[in-house]
Amino acid sequence: MPYLANPTRYDSMNYRRCGRSGLQLPAISVGLWQNFGEMDALGNCRNILRTAFDAGITHFDLANNYGPPAGAAEETFGRLYKDDFKAYRDELIISTKAGYGMWPGPYGDGGSRKYLVASLDQSLRRMGLDYVDIYYHHRPDPTTPIEESMAALDALVRQGKALYVGLSSYSPEETRRASAVLRELGTPCLIHQPKYSLLVRDIEDGLLDVLAEEGIGCIAFSALAQGVLTDKYLQGVPADSRAARRLGNGAIEESQLSPASLEKARQLNELAQSRGQSLAQMALAWVLRDPRMTSVIIGASKPQQVTDAVGSLANAQFSPDELARIDQMLA
Repeated sequence: MPYLANPTRYDSMNYRRCGRSGLQLPAISVGLWQNFGEMDALGNCRNILRTAFDAGITHFDLANNYGPPAGAAEETFGRLYKDDFKAYRDELIISTKAGYGMWPGPYGDGGSRKYLVASLDQSLRRMGLDYVDIYYHHRPDPTTPIEESMAALDALVRQGKALYVGLSSYSPEETRRASAVLRELGTPCLIHQPKYSLLVRDIEDGLLDVLAEEGIGCIAFSALAQGVLTDKYLQGVPADSRAARRLGNGAIEESQLSPASLEKARQLNELAQSRGQSLAQMALAWVLRDPRMTSVIIGASKPQQVTDAVGSLANAQFSPDELARIDQMLA
């Protein structure tokens, strides 16, 4: 049966303006970092994306190295796009990135024009797309001038291969410099994608201020600390969890589940329950509490996790007392 999207999909999702641009993103976006590789069942991947789009999630976030193996997530998405989502292309925001190692030799990594242009061409072929909506430099490359990397992004927009460009994991000062170069070229930086969660709050020390000053949106990844900020690990490490399966490609390892982090998660879980939320829902709502945040990316291994994440929007406000209690728990 052909896929027909939910006709009421836009009725309840919250959409937020991305910086000073005209683009709006859903408060919840779906990332394909994990669970869309060669080992993952295509049917489950299909159900995750259908559930997301039916709930009004229009943004799917990828990168050239997502899998495993690298490139596999884009190939999986390409198959699902062709079968299910091609008719809805103008309703979708599809992003991908380049910055990590992808092929042998000196041109398969970093931030050179050669790498960024070649990588996007490969990504478009894997996904079966004419263009992506957002193309990110995945990480700064200290061996390549920022001017070269930003000029490559600008050129790809002018070629029609990307509509917008973004940065990921750039420091505040690097972001300011890159933004200035892009603005001068005539292709403003749309968005920055940093790691941000209750347990990782580095971007509060300067980056969020820079993004507000520059008019750049912000979309957080690893907002659930790869599962630490869910109820999954509160009682130990399940055998079928990411931590136990040793997936690689940046997936959480059992050794990363420190007693201190798990104790903080248990305390936060008690507060979440008092708010009528799961720990994951509260963690997502907390990231979105800041008006400088445009969206938060979730990873999902099953459709129900998407539905639960969208449920976080039903209670996204925090009292001053709740915020103070959270800070005290995390001190």
